[in-house]
Amino acid sequence: MNVDLSFAATVWKHAGPSGWYFVTVPQGLSRRVRETNKLSESGWGRLHVAAVINGHRWSTAMWFDTKHRSYLVPIKADVRRKTKIDAGSKVVVNIMICDLAP
Repeated sequence: MNVDLSFAATVWKHAGPSGWYFVTVPQGLSRRVRETNKLSESGWGRLHVAAVINGHRWSTAMWFDTKHRSYLVPIKADVRRKTKIDAGSKVVVNIMICDLAP
């Protein structure tokens, strides 16, 4: 089953040493995604997805974070450079969740 999502979010940077950048899927949308895709999750609540910001597409995984009660989507450095986004940037994110079961 393929699921397409679109949402607006603000990019944020994790305070830890790795310095990863993320967007948080809104809680209501996260809840609906989890209700229909929980059985497709792999370890740590991960779902493999294709993400698009400003026309730049990449493969990644989003995972459910119990602290935020939402899925988090990491944004690769290459995508950030190409789209000129940084922490605090407001973006529209398009996500396609694909069933990767054989």
